[in-house]
Amino acid sequence: MDGDWDEVARIPFPPPGLRAMPTPVTILAFDTSQELLWTGNEYGRVSSFYGTKLHPYTSFKAHTSQDGPVRQLLFNDKGVIALGSRGVHMASRRGPPLWSIRHDDMQELRCMSFTSKGTAEILVAGEQDKMFVIDTNKGEITKQLPTEHKYKIMKRSRHICAATPTGAVHMIDSLNFQVIKVWNAHTAAINDMDAQHDFIVTCGYSIRHGGNYLPDPFVNVFDLKNMGSMSPIPFPAGAAYVRMHPRMSTTSIVMSQMGQMHVIDLMNPNTTNVRQANSLSFFSMVEIASSGEAIALADGDCSIHLWGSPSKIHFAEFPTPIETADSVTDPRIEFESPETSLSTVGMPYYREVLLSAWPSNMVTEVGAPPVKIDPQFLATLQERDWGYFGKNTRPLRRNQVEDTRSTENPQSSLKPPKFLSEKAREAAKSPAGTPAPEEVVPEIPQVLQDTKLESLKIEVPESYQNVEIKYSKFGIDDFDFGYFNKTQYSGLQNHIVNAYANSLLQVMHYTPLIRNVALQHAATACVDEMCLLCELGFLFDMLYKAEGEACQASNFTKTLSYHPEAGKLGLLEEEPHSSRTVMLQQLTRFLLRQMTYNYSLMTQNPQSHSTETPRPGAFEELFQTSATSSIRCMNCRSETTKADHTMVNELMYPQNKSGHRNPRVRGTTFSQVLKMSVERETTNKGWCNNCHRYQTLATRKTIHRVPSVMMLTTAINNNEHRRLWATPGWLPEEIGVIVDNGQFFCFEGEDLKLHLQRGMHTITVYSLTGLTVNIEGGQQQRSHLVAMANIAHSAPTAPGQSQWYLFNDFYVKPVPPQEALTFNTTWKTPSVITYQVKSANNQLDSSWKQNLDSRLLYLDLQEDRADKTYQTLDRQSEPVGPGTIVAIDTEFVKISQPEVEMHSDGDSKIIRPVVHALARNSIIRGSGMDEGLPFIDDYITIKEKVVDYLTEYSGITPEDLDVKMAKQRGHNLVPLKIAYKKIWILLNLGCKFLGHGLKQDFRVINIHVPKAQVIDTSDLFFIKERLRKLSLQFLAYTLLKEDIQQITHDSIEDARTALKLYRKYQEFNEAGILDPMLQEIYAKGAASNFKPPAKIGAGGGVPRTDTPPVDAITGGPTTPIRRPAGALGSITPMSTPRGLGSK
Repeated sequence: MDGDWDEVARIPFPPPGLRAMPTPVTILAFDTSQELLWTGNEYGRVSSFYGTKLHPYTSFKAHTSQDGPVRQLLFNDKGVIALGSRGVHMASRRGPPLWSIRHDDMQELRCMSFTSKGTAEILVAGEQDKMFVIDTNKGEITKQLPTEHKYKIMKRSRHICAATPTGAVHMIDSLNFQVIKVWNAHTAAINDMDAQHDFIVTCGYSIRHGGNYLPDPFVNVFDLKNMGSMSPIPFPAGAAYVRMHPRMSTTSIVMSQMGQMHVIDLMNPNTTNVRQANSLSFFSMVEIASSGEAIALADGDCSIHLWGSPSKIHFAEFPTPIETADSVTDPRIEFESPETSLSTVGMPYYREVLLSAWPSNMVTEVGAPPVKIDPQFLATLQERDWGYFGKNTRPLRRNQVEDTRSTENPQSSLKPPKFLSEKAREAAKSPAGTPAPEEVVPEIPQVLQDTKLESLKIEVPESYQNVEIKYSKFGIDDFDFGYFNKTQYSGLQNHIVNAYANSLLQVMHYTPLIRNVALQHAATACVDEMCLLCELGFLFDMLYKAEGEACQASNFTKTLSYHPEAGKLGLLEEEPHSSRTVMLQQLTRFLLRQMTYNYSLMTQNPQSHSTETPRPGAFEELFQTSATSSIRCMNCRSETTKADHTMVNELMYPQNKSGHRNPRVRGTTFSQVLKMSVERETTNKGWCNNCHRYQTLATRKTIHRVPSVMMLTTAINNNEHRRLWATPGWLPEEIGVIVDNGQFFCFEGEDLKLHLQRGMHTITVYSLTGLTVNIEGGQQQRSHLVAMANIAHSAPTAPGQSQWYLFNDFYVKPVPPQEALTFNTTWKTPSVITYQVKSANNQLDSSWKQNLDSRLLYLDLQEDRADKTYQTLDRQSEPVGPGTIVAIDTEFVKISQPEVEMHSDGDSKIIRPVVHALARNSIIRGSGMDEGLPFIDDYITIKEKVVDYLTEYSGITPEDLDVKMAKQRGHNLVPLKIAYKKIWILLNLGCKFLGHGLKQDFRVINIHVPKAQVIDTSDLFFIKERLRKLSLQFLAYTLLKEDIQQITHDSIEDARTALKLYRKYQEFNEAGILDPMLQEIYAKGAASNFKPPAKIGAGGGVPRTDTPPVDAITGGPTTPIRRPAGALGSITPMSTPRGLGSK
């Protein structure tokens, strides 16, 4: 509090009515983003006052008078939240309501606080036995929390600090809302409390002789950092109100009811600054602004006092302009003229509430659009004098009500295609196996037409809308992803958790420098199971090999969820802390930090798996903007410098300081914004070590070097930013950067061409490789993210022109450059932008294939065990290379049940399918002296909770995956990363994978194997017209006369059986009897229901079981289940669609 602080304004608090008596202020609160002081009265009315003169700004009713006074006010970027005893109301700062919540259990609400999700969520409590968690964006109650404690004051700091009526303070966890610490502050009651930074300060009452309540002559202090009480601070005048200074972390302001104010340093209570506020009565409350430059007081005479320094008083730290009403002069109404509209006559003012003044929480949608009847249908009806009649050819039953709302506002006009199994059945019924003309689904046009840009449309076009996966009884494999992608560039499936990252992964994949470094790192000896750089390399290799087939980033997202920092940063969809675009921008920063660390571990010592301190290397040069920050005190001119390297640059925009649109902002170019963002010249309050006090500090960056890949986050926070991005051609496809004497210069368009022609400076030219775009779906759809990628820069040879593609998860299509770079203020805004040096375009480095470190294949982690089930390959005598055949089989466990949405009519819809995890992987030799001998038999550690081990079908028991039990049994228990990398090495060495029904195996492994490297015995012994693939068990009995899978499944046995079937196939093929043998096999299968005869073991063992499809929805766990022998006759095998085989 500076020496010139004094009272700068005093106004009477407006009465609740024209002839009403003044009432006291029940709550004071400074706005956090605008120059407004907000108040509440006893009748539920909220009023605001603007500026240091406290001019009236807005006034509205938050609740009815029967609900009592306004208890508390909170603010976010959308408006003001007001708390009453029986409800919560939110309105914009201009007054119109946004939402209002009332609940039967809301009876005595007293306080509220923001939670760990920031301003997107509040916790509401009171002198009642239930608390409520409310989503402020949706205006919905998300949780109801029973509690045995009652609260009257809440403040947010490290935790939610809540005062009870009995004088205690509870520290509540802002994530799970559990009480983690109780501090008994006062013996009787707490009158006021505040929490800022690391301290809680309270003032209250004690019970003296005679049962009277007297103010305590001290202020109690609690240290949140050390979770302990500090020495109380004496205040002889009787502490009534207390506030922590928002900018000075150890400074507190204590005030008595008679107006005596002390400014106290909690760490040095002997130094006190004293002020006296004058009033003819007592003071009832005090509040301090977030800037620390203003204090508001309310007294018993119903007046509001404003204190501060007259020269620099302001409320918000970084205020935004308020919206003011346009001044309009009332036109003269010419009543004599017949052309005068009656709507020009003003409405009268009423003192009583009109019937049309419905509360906002009672307004609902009524009525529906009329039914649209097809003219062709009307033409078939016969006319009578009473109307029309005819045959009902519409797809609705008689008198069935049609939902016209959903037809008027469809969630997506991208209609899902038919399932693959349906298409296969229809194709088999058509002549020569071709579908009838009326059954052919029209392909999505891939020719770019010169039509109006979709990005300029008011509503979200179908190309940008959410695409959903539909599930049949055969699971996700039956969905036709090819319908949504006719290109050679693969999309990513969106049914997995954290699929919001798909757009960023696609942009990184089509940036050659990122793809190169990820693949080169994946080819090293890195076995760190938390390495995200390896997972990116595996994913990029899969996207390249898939050639248009849909992939999924499940291993990447799984590894991301293992990082403890990911949850704290709000990067996981299970606990969203903010919008999708903010999550993606946070993920970009986190990814680059982790990739830098992963890369440095291998560059320091590529021959070992050392985890010592990484050495800065080539990876930093790819992404890091090297700079030095200079911080100068504007008072004493002292300057300090520090290294300030940045991986991701957040864009800064010119500030609009007036209340109208800033013409300077409208004319700003992208190059100017980028220069401001990189140099980042800012001023803010901070501690000056030379002045020994808080001063205005100016910060500016000196740039030393720019990266090869420039990642930018857009930080679009208001409509002005949106309008700037909506400027046609604002985002350039090429920019030029010059770094000279620590300054950063950026050029685009004609300026860039001019500098390149002059050649006076060393200029680095960047090409735009891609960007992620946020799509606001409005009320009908939630927002989601898509990617725009210029694949011309990642092609093996430069095509000579831009080739932009839209990647909307698994929906991929080409778009014109204007479409890719045009944005819409309503629904389309960019999120993350990626530029790459132009010289690196089309420079795809495939040397990693020649340098692939294959030592992991020959590493035996159980050399000392004689009872192991495998024998590792010998590097000298068993080299692995192109054409080497290996037989593979895997076993899975279930880690998540399907999420099913039940409708009111009894129908169900699968929202997210069942999730499996790899539990065992067995690979055997396919040739040589030791043909049939396993060289890999890995059991995989699973970090997720296993909901079903599927023992009947997989042979996996909980003991097999337990670290101690697996070692006793001789199992080679390894992390998923090691098991996956062995398969990935075999794939890139050119091996051919042999097995039965491998599509399911590869999907759960999350790897794509080209068709040329797959030998699937379910396809070899398959007649297309029969629509049914044969199980491994049936083929083994029919062709090999072997009984397999008697008690349970064993991956080594299944892989070995598939190898034998392949040898039998070769015999039939060489002898020229393959076709008749297939017909004979199917004939035997039809006679035996495609199952070998059931056999019971000598000891009354368990009969053979059927292997279900991986995505079949089962009724419950199968760990373990034994079927009675008598029940075998009632089992009906499930038919398998084309492309799906059971083992």
